[in-house]
Amino acid sequence: MNVFRRILLAILFAGLCTSAQAQQEVWLQIEAQPTLSEAQDRASTYARRLENVAGFQLGSTSWYAIVLGPYGPQQAEDVRARLRRQGLIPSDSFTTDGQGFRDQFWPIGGSRVSRDTGGSQTQQLQSQQSQPQQSRPQEAAQRQEDTAPDFETVAEARQSERALTNDEQRELQEAMRWSGVYDGPIDALFGQGTRSAMAEWQRRRGYEATGVLTTRQREELLSDYYAVFDGLGMELVRDEEAGIAIAMPTALVSFDRYVPPFAHYEPQDGEEPVKVLLISQRGDRDTLRGLFDIMQTLEIVPPEGPRQQSGDSFSLTGRGQDIVSHTEASLQNGQIKGFTLIWPADDEDRRARVLDRMRESFRRMPGVLPDEMGEPGADQRIDLVSGLQIRRPDLSRSGFYVDGDGAVLTTSDVLRQCRRITLNDDIEAEIAATDDTSGLALLRPRQTLAPLAYARLHTDIPRLQSRVAVSGYSYEGVLGAPTLTYGTVADLRGLSGEDSVNRLDIAPQPGDAGGPVLSESGSVMGMLLPRASEDGKVLPDRVSFAADVETIAGFLSDQGLPARASDRGEGLNPDQLTRLAADMTVLVSCWN
Repeated sequence: MNVFRRILLAILFAGLCTSAQAQQEVWLQIEAQPTLSEAQDRASTYARRLENVAGFQLGSTSWYAIVLGPYGPQQAEDVRARLRRQGLIPSDSFTTDGQGFRDQFWPIGGSRVSRDTGGSQTQQLQSQQSQPQQSRPQEAAQRQEDTAPDFETVAEARQSERALTNDEQRELQEAMRWSGVYDGPIDALFGQGTRSAMAEWQRRRGYEATGVLTTRQREELLSDYYAVFDGLGMELVRDEEAGIAIAMPTALVSFDRYVPPFAHYEPQDGEEPVKVLLISQRGDRDTLRGLFDIMQTLEIVPPEGPRQQSGDSFSLTGRGQDIVSHTEASLQNGQIKGFTLIWPADDEDRRARVLDRMRESFRRMPGVLPDEMGEPGADQRIDLVSGLQIRRPDLSRSGFYVDGDGAVLTTSDVLRQCRRITLNDDIEAEIAATDDTSGLALLRPRQTLAPLAYARLHTDIPRLQSRVAVSGYSYEGVLGAPTLTYGTVADLRGLSGEDSVNRLDIAPQPGDAGGPVLSESGSVMGMLLPRASEDGKVLPDRVSFAADVETIAGFLSDQGLPARASDRGEGLNPDQLTRLAADMTVLVSCWN
């Protein structure tokens, strides 16, 4: 009888322990979807990045929960904190005891458990696993209380290492790569390369180089690895309007406005040059190519850096003195979606880690920004594209073609201290020759050009008071085409008797400098020089000077270019002169 009582008490005690253990297990709910297909799709996406992904129907509703677990209560909080900090789960994820769960839909093909039919789904899930999930070392590193043993033998370190999941092993490899000791694949396989990296990390930290990291050493490595995110507030942000979910540094940027096709997330303090753009628009491959071209004209995308475009996607990186900008976008089902990250140029380590996290977390949701949103405001400007500043040159002047291969004559004033020179905004050019005495410069394009027209020099001596027109980009490219400014020849010499210039009675703009001075027949009578005041003297508004034909011909001859004389005798009507000037005149821009 006593034996029977002892057996009965043992059974009851075991049942109570099992019940208490089950009651202590919780789930981490990370998402809910209204349809089974959407829930399975999201569960599949999470399962590619995370372990212990499961899915259940919620009560008698048509909603489906995607969860992680089961875990102990403290372990669940540790996992939640770690994954939120890594931007791998939404910030509103929460723990639940699972009492409202019904049929299991994920993993597909796994045992489906209904609480209505009895039995513990916690127990059934445990039976599918080799052992209950334990607190992992890097999860423990997030806890307030340090639970790592002070000393482990190599055998004990190997034993604790065997408890790591594949994700945690890959995480250690990524951390060692970041610390500069590992350059092998991120494959969760601890072979010779990984062991050598562990030994090198131990040597650098003053530990015995065993090639097996202890629990405390793993915590130290991961603590350093994730310290780069301190203060960034990496959180998964769902933008329902743009139809994009992505992790971003929410401590540095916050939503500001929609200006299609962009959702603008601006810096919170206004000081750090950190900015995030979400790209969302309907379109096709032509739209995608157009976006690729437009992005490269923006001030937020410096011209230096790799660019890649292929089929249905593109990526481009711009590296400037102050910022580094990275953009990537792709086309799927008639929708173009992507993002841009702008980061300080002197913070490459954090930038690379944040960019990796954004790439890993990026996913498409239903919805896309419309082509237009809201009413137009008074802050509209022609130098803005969707609220972004177009990159502008430091200085722009005019020039004109002097041969059929696209050589350009311009003023040497525009070329001073230029890192980059362009013709008509997008054609790279190089300096072939300059003459500071005459103020002339010759540029050659870095690609083959075939201009519609080029200069024919006026061989006759200009008649005083004869009518002339200067063709130039008066407003430095704002109008997109050259304008004609009319005047007359006032003198064949300069104010001090210089015979290399002609004085004109004309009122040009600064952007006209370097442009051709045209006769009524369209022949080139000179090149407009920049207005300059000497000895503190300010000349009247209509006093300008032009390098004369003889000076231009001599300069071109020195560079091996023959001076081509004009054979035009009769005058052109205004429309003809305007067309000729537009075909001949070039916008010359200096970039730094």
